[in-house]
Amino acid sequence: MNRFQEYAKKVFDTFLSEKSKEKGEEFILFIAISSFVLHLGIILLVNLNFFPQLLLKYPSLSNPISVIYTPFSFVLIYEFYLLIYYLPKSFTTYIGKQYEIVTLIIIRRLFKDLSNLEISSDWFSLKNDLQFTYDILSTILLFFLIYLFYELAKQNYRDLRKNHEKVSQSVVNFITFKKVIAIFLVPLLILMFSYNSIHWILQSISTSSTISTEGKNFNNIFFYDFFTVLILVDVLLLLLSFLHTDKFHKVIRNSGFIISTILLRFSFTTEGLMSSALIILAVTFGILLIFIHNLYDRSDINFPIK
Repeated sequence: MNRFQEYAKKVFDTFLSEKSKEKGEEFILFIAISSFVLHLGIILLVNLNFFPQLLLKYPSLSNPISVIYTPFSFVLIYEFYLLIYYLPKSFTTYIGKQYEIVTLIIIRRLFKDLSNLEISSDWFSLKNDLQFTYDILSTILLFFLIYLFYELAKQNYRDLRKNHEKVSQSVVNFITFKKVIAIFLVPLLILMFSYNSIHWILQSISTSSTISTEGKNFNNIFFYDFFTVLILVDVLLLLLSFLHTDKFHKVIRNSGFIISTILLRFSFTTEGLMSSALIILAVTFGILLIFIHNLYDRSDINFPIK
């Protein structure tokens, strides 16, 4: 191990080791519970008419169900951390975490949808009720699709173990480069979340928009921006992967994963059925990519792209 790899490992272990992950879990749990209690307390005070002006500005503060939205936001940030944590370990798990995050975003949105539901015979003509229908069906379908994705990833891992070969120096270098990328992503995640959170709070205070609208804008800002970063990371990983392989099926898989991430990013710019359709298309595309990739691995086809 050269000096650069030793330094990268030392910094990586500081921010992305198993011990760091456990500490992160404890911290996020504390923040999530604290935000839940704080949000619940604000709703209680608003319902007791202590802050009537807040109720006029944010109608959802009258509904206790909306309180679940707040701690779930911090859980999502931890999921982004896990995405970075798994980046050097497994590219397929890294992509799978992207799918998990988008599904959790939909589940978080479901909690908001529940607070805006209008139970009536005109269910399919009401925007909020339609959004709830799209989200709940998308959650069930995505839950199953992600299961299929990980099953296919597990089959690929078994095949690799079965045909185990000595790890080359180029593979070691590639893993080191992925660790370096992950190291830079951690402070970037913290900075982007902090900046967008402050911007969202200031915008909420200075305008008359509702929490639901601002929540949507926060998704468009932070999640859209961070998935843009992930696309750039995917492209960089694709280029770095040429250091240790030029196999056609692996290049196609990695290139396709970039398209899948782009589709996820586009989903934040749309609403309703189109947003759900883009997410489902992205995950389905990822499943087909890894399925065909596994077929190549199990066959004798091994054509390089050069």
